[in-house]
Amino acid sequence: MKTLVICSGGLDSVSLAYQVAEEQELLGLISFDYGQRHKKEVEFAALAAERLGVVHELIDMRHIGAFLAGSALTDDVDVPDGHYAEETMKVTVVPNRNAIMLSVAFGVAAAKGADAVATAVHGGDHFIYPDCRPGFIDAFQAMQNQALEGYAEVRLYTPFVHVPKSDIVVAGAKFDTPFADTWSCYKGGESHCGRCGTCVERREAFDIAGVTDPTVYADPEYWKSAVEGH
Repeated sequence: MKTLVICSGGLDSVSLAYQVAEEQELLGLISFDYGQRHKKEVEFAALAAERLGVVHELIDMRHIGAFLAGSALTDDVDVPDGHYAEETMKVTVVPNRNAIMLSVAFGVAAAKGADAVATAVHGGDHFIYPDCRPGFIDAFQAMQNQALEGYAEVRLYTPFVHVPKSDIVVAGAKFDTPFADTWSCYKGGESHCGRCGTCVERREAFDIAGVTDPTVYADPEYWKSAVEGH
């Protein structure tokens, strides 16, 4: 199966890229610049593509992203500290982001003759992001079946949609994913902050998986207090 992987440069999507490269035919990686404050993540996507020997396409969506206002990822809004499964993290929602990216990726996949588009949405995303939930994934596939009918058949491949992030760490380790060369932090600083939802979730996932976390965090101990009660 020829598969195009949507790759942000984060732990989840890079792990997915390495898994697809092993199990399928990895056609390439596609990333999006939507004006996110942590744009440095796409540099890690480019590095993953280089190491895997495939093309990396960067789609410029900054003009569109400018209209998706109000999110801490694209606007002048502070990224909150704390656990990913807290109500405060909803400020990181970029309206319809995944739906837009997936639509573009499916068009690219159809043009390239790909059989599938892979994306690393996972169980931990469900609380925060409606366009990461199984219902959305199924509905999007049904829509694309209609949109490409008679032209192409492209499958949406989401192997992590029902599993927690710790399972992704286990899978990533199995396929020798270079975790140190992935970027999760929403604040986009010199190193991972260790305090935002994605940093806390990342550190917690390694701990649950029993895999050594090579990530450098500005605040390496904060996650312990953040996960209490979750």
